[in-house]
Amino acid sequence: MKYICLLIGLIGGMAFAQKGKVIGYVVSNEDRLPFANVYILGTTMGAITDEDGFFEILDVPYGNYILQVSFTGYKTERLKITVGKNAESYSIILEEDTMLDEVVVSGTMKAVSRMESAVPVEVYSPVFLKKNPVPNIFESLQLVNGVRPQLNCNVCNTGDIHINGLEGPYTMVLIDGMPIVSGLSTVYGLSGIPNSLIEQVEIVKGPASSLYGSEAVGGLINIITRHPDHAPTFFADLNQTSWGELNVDVGTSYSLGDKARGLLGINTYYYNIPIDNNQDNFTDVTLQKRVSLFNKWSFVRHKNRLMNLAARVFYEDRWGGEMQWKKKYRGGSEIYGESIYTARYELLGNYQLPVKGKWLFSFSYTNHDQNSVYGDVKYLAKQQIGFGQLTLDANWEKHDLLMGLALRYQYYNDNTPATFLSADKVWLPGLFLQDEITLSNSQTILIGNRLDYDSRHGFIYTPRLAYRWKPDQETVLRINAGTGFRVVNLFTEEHAALTGSREVVLAEELHPEKSYNLNVNFLKKIYSKNGFVATWDSSAWITYFTNVILPDYDVHPNKIIYANLDGHAISKGISSNLDVMLPFGLKGTLGGTIQDVSSTRNGVKSKQILTEQFSGTWALTYTIQPWKLSVDYTGNLYGPMRLPLLGDLDPRRANSPVWSIQNVQFTWKGIPKIEVYAGVKNLLNWTPNKGNPFLIARAHDPFDKQVLFDNEGKAIPTSDNPYALTFDPGYVFAPNQGIRGFFGLRYTVN
Repeated sequence: MKYICLLIGLIGGMAFAQKGKVIGYVVSNEDRLPFANVYILGTTMGAITDEDGFFEILDVPYGNYILQVSFTGYKTERLKITVGKNAESYSIILEEDTMLDEVVVSGTMKAVSRMESAVPVEVYSPVFLKKNPVPNIFESLQLVNGVRPQLNCNVCNTGDIHINGLEGPYTMVLIDGMPIVSGLSTVYGLSGIPNSLIEQVEIVKGPASSLYGSEAVGGLINIITRHPDHAPTFFADLNQTSWGELNVDVGTSYSLGDKARGLLGINTYYYNIPIDNNQDNFTDVTLQKRVSLFNKWSFVRHKNRLMNLAARVFYEDRWGGEMQWKKKYRGGSEIYGESIYTARYELLGNYQLPVKGKWLFSFSYTNHDQNSVYGDVKYLAKQQIGFGQLTLDANWEKHDLLMGLALRYQYYNDNTPATFLSADKVWLPGLFLQDEITLSNSQTILIGNRLDYDSRHGFIYTPRLAYRWKPDQETVLRINAGTGFRVVNLFTEEHAALTGSREVVLAEELHPEKSYNLNVNFLKKIYSKNGFVATWDSSAWITYFTNVILPDYDVHPNKIIYANLDGHAISKGISSNLDVMLPFGLKGTLGGTIQDVSSTRNGVKSKQILTEQFSGTWALTYTIQPWKLSVDYTGNLYGPMRLPLLGDLDPRRANSPVWSIQNVQFTWKGIPKIEVYAGVKNLLNWTPNKGNPFLIARAHDPFDKQVLFDNEGKAIPTSDNPYALTFDPGYVFAPNQGIRGFFGLRYTVN
């Protein structure tokens, strides 16, 4: 009997101690996913997939568990598993997620769940950007509700980004949290970054000056690049349009021994076919040759302290003008052309100090060299911006603190009256303190303060207050109030005015703009048992500006007059986004914005020029799994906006019509590691010349050789010039490209 009991005990002990393993692959519709997180809920057991997407968790006691798998850009998946004698191999498919509830950093400079952020942040993944393939991030943003890439010139096609109706200089653009792009270089700084290198794009609407300082008045766009550990071993993306535009992205991740990983990306864009569909003898789209090299390094340090470094080199040669223009005419008055040579160098990184506490030093440097001619007007400019920031991230009871010191140096020199006597050199030191206080499990309040010193204008103070109420896991209400400021260097953001069509006039010394903002945001996630998932995100805002600087196109048809507004300006509106995912394979994003942007001078209210009254965006995707085919239907819709006319006799429309750009794309993923995609852009073949007698005023006389002027410099009506016009390429509110097809191929090795 004694031996029987002992045998039973041994068998029971062996059974109790029996352990197995969990193995499998994590895959997507495209391929296997490397470096995905896999762990067993309720335990400390987990693994990270290798380069082939394989994972293995050893020594798991027999039993039933829930396995959770997550990967950036994909929906987190949970799976019931049983661990027994025979190890079962699992193939876990993650679904791409355009409705990211991932970690965001832009709202508070801290990594936090999007639902937990006191500041509303919109997040867009590379999956979203692929729905309408374009050669740069600048154009990709046309699918984001409340954000509009605005072209400022019919000839050179340079532009900026409007957020909630505010012009480009009010938007700060960051790369990995560093202010790498400024007014002079927005259209260039957002070119040449391959979508394959982008982890996500974060957008904050409304003033963020209490953390980011000058320029973050209307909002900010933060382009976050991938960590080298999460990037493919090799990737390539090639596409071409029926217009002859060729865009190529290639890249690779690599190891530098055991202590560092690197990520290299190369982008080139080539378009060299002059097209004149509107028959004004001017190119409809600028011809461009561009190359960009981006390299990022991540270093392994003791205690997992951060150290990252990235560099980019960018060069572009673009021109537009009369169809017969050639390089030999550059800068002359025989044939009109606008030719721009741009060279940029960028360096950015961060380093966590090897001391107690989370001290992080971040830095960036840009060197922008521009050699441009607008007809026979030369614009030669050089800009250097250095930025350094030291922050301390600390927690104390119910307080989550962020303290920082920042220093920005800007050098600017050009051949215009802006720097006639000497180059513009500005030091802008600042310090900030942010405290996020937990009031209860559902309520937090954020208090932010920043003090900057401008070497030209003295001290500038910008406070912020934010409140977040989260009554349940699917609902968030946020109220944000704050101030913003912007220190203006006119020619770094309005160089398009130097096209020779208008004279730039500074009516007075320009002082910093100030703004006061209130934003209310409501976010609701909806889940149903039949697989329906939705996120509804709505905001209402009002921004009040004092000292605002507005370009006046109306007083004189041949001048742009700049001065601080003797009055005020207001931007107000509401916007709403709806992200949906239906169980039968349809998912998409719908957005709409209604806004009123105006200025009041001497009691007279006027609408802001080139600002739409309403807009809408959509991006719908339907996947046919048996065919491994997905269909994307994307587009935008814009309401009327006031346009810059040259006088009462100008026959062009004073306001734009309602217009829409729509696209369709088919993507096939039937071969491992390969995507084939094709489609049509601008399905409606809409261009802004429809309904207008012409877009470019006096395109046949771009040097105004046949224009007569009065004593005040205003054009006089004549038989040859009945509308009293001068050459003007600034009447632009939409792209001139009509319908066109495209075809592309992506190849990825993980």
